[in-house]
Parts: sequence; structure tokens; C-alpha cells
Amino acid sequence: MMVYRRYLAKEISAALLLVLVAFVALFSFFDLIGELGDIGKGGYRIQHALAYIALRIPARAYELMPIAMLIGALYAVSTLARHSEITVLRASGLSTLDLLKTLMLIAAAFALLTLFIGEIVAPPLERMSKQMRLTAVGKLVSADFRTGLWVKDDMTFVNVRAVTPDGQLRSIRIYEFDKNAELRAVREAAEGEYMPSAEWKLKNVISTELDGTRGSVSNQSELVWKSALNPDILGVLLVRPEAMSLMHLTSYIKHLKDNKQKTQRYEIALWKKLVYPLAVMVMIALALPFGYTHNRVGGVSLKIFSGVMIGVLFHMLNGLFSNLGAINSWPPFASAAVPSMMFLAGAAGMLWWVERR
Repeated sequence: MMVYRRYLAKEISAALLLVLVAFVALFSFFDLIGELGDIGKGGYRIQHALAYIALRIPARAYELMPIAMLIGALYAVSTLARHSEITVLRASGLSTLDLLKTLMLIAAAFALLTLFIGEIVAPPLERMSKQMRLTAVGKLVSADFRTGLWVKDDMTFVNVRAVTPDGQLRSIRIYEFDKNAELRAVREAAEGEYMPSAEWKLKNVISTELDGTRGSVSNQSELVWKSALNPDILGVLLVRPEAMSLMHLTSYIKHLKDNKQKTQRYEIALWKKLVYPLAVMVMIALALPFGYTHNRVGGVSLKIFSGVMIGVLFHMLNGLFSNLGAINSWPPFASAAVPSMMFLAGAAGMLWWVERR
């Protein structure tokens, strides 16, 4: 029994890794083409573009893992069927349920690998790649916003004109309100640096204190500012929600909730991070029914083409439901899980159909 499991694991793993490497190479080539237009801006050179793309390879592998599993499993299972090996296994008493359990064990290992890449490897490298690119181009993170970055911290509203790639603040304006929503102070600082003591050191500060109809202005070369705002929260500007780790997503969602701000987009991203590795198991279940057909002429090519189309459809639906969920305020879990549930239902229907035959 263990012999056929090791054999299936070897065949599927080899096919999956081959497909994954091919897809990552293809998408990296497209990324390189997209970066060519920015070469020459500031200090951005071809070596920076290659480093940027290399740092994003784990994120690409994470995104493409379910599709690679589907196509790799389709190829492996179809090849086994073409050589009548599936037929031999079934004639030896192996039921469809037992075969499905074996495939699920194989998929579970890759689901854990997907979770590891998405949680441990990809997020820091994604942030590093963005920082490296912005530094080379000489671009500030929030330079594209007309009025800069706005952040609410309890009864304080913070406006930052620009954030450098290393998390330092430039041209800061802080509006402090009391519990009656009355403006009490406005502070302007040329720049701010985050300290190890979890505080900001503001430089060249102009403070305007308001007391009823009276106001007073003071100048300080340095001012220590305590705030819940930290470089991890500012790092949201560098990394897409889908590329953030669960820890950072949870922290940022808590920050938004504490300040009574919308969290829909980030909650959907959080659930997608939890559900996405399970999509690998759904895809291998979807590949199994194709192993019960025995088209010998061009059959494998047709099945691989079908797998590519199904994988592209899954990728598109995954993104579509996330965007629709954010726009229409759908429940975050439903927005993240519906595509996988649809494909799981499709896999169950196909297995039921081939069993009836």
C-alpha cells in the first residue's frame, strides 16, 4: 500500500514542481518586461529590476501554487491512466475514496508549503523588493497622494506628506482633538524617526495650542510623540493586503477597528490567506476524475489545456470575488471561500459522474 503512495507522491511532486518553475519563469519574464519602462528613472538600473523580480519569486510561487497543483496533478494522473496504471490500481481493490485520500495527503504537504511561503518567506521579501525599488527610483511612498497620507489614531488625525521606503516620515501635521471633537492643538514637523522605545522623534516642530479663543505658538527642535502608528502600519503602503502576513493583517485590522475605520478589504485578505492553501487540496481533487478517462491520442494534451483554462478561471474568480466583496460589503469569509467552494463542488460532481459510469 505504501509503495503506490510513494509512487504517486513522486510523480505528482515532479510534475507540480516542473509546472511551477515554468509558470514562475514565465510570469517573471512578464514582470521584467513591465520593469523595462522604469529603467533609467533615478538610479534604477537593470540590476535593480532583476533583483526586484528575484525577490518577488516566492510571492509568485505562492500565487501560482494551486494552478500548478491542478496542472501537475492532471498531467501525472492522466499519464498514469494512459499507461493503464490507474486501472491496475482499481482492479487491485483500490477504491476511489482510498485514491482520493492518498492524493489529499500529498496535497496537504504542499498546502503546508504554500502556507509557509505565504506567511514566512514571501511577505518580508515582498516588502524588501518594494523598498529596494522605491529607493533606487528615488520615489517616496506617498508622493502619489495629493494631500499625502492620512491616519486616524484615537482622537488624533495625522497627515504625512511623504513616507520614505525605510519608514521615516516627512512633512508631518498632527491634529489633536478632545472628547468633544474640538480641536486642541496642531503640530507641524519637518520629519519624524521611529525610536526603539516605540515612540516617534519629531524634528523642527511648530506647535499651535488652542484654548477656547486663545492660541499660542511654540518652536521645538525635537519632540517625542507617542502614537499607535508604527512602521508596520506604514508598511501597508508598500505591500498589498494579499501579500501581508496573518500577523500584520491582524494587527492592522485591530488598528482600523480601534479607530472605527473600514476593515472589509483587509478582513477579506485575512480569510484568503487562511483559505488559499486549502485550494491546493481542492485542485488535486479536481484533477482526479480526469484519471478515469482513457483517451490515448492527444488525451493528455487536451487535459492539460483544460487544466490551464480551469486554473485561469479559478485565479480570475478569486480576484473577482475579493473585489466584489469589498465593493458590496459581503461577508469576508464568503468573499474569500466561495471560489474554492465552487471548485470543490465541481470536483465532487465530476467524481460522482465518473463513479456512476
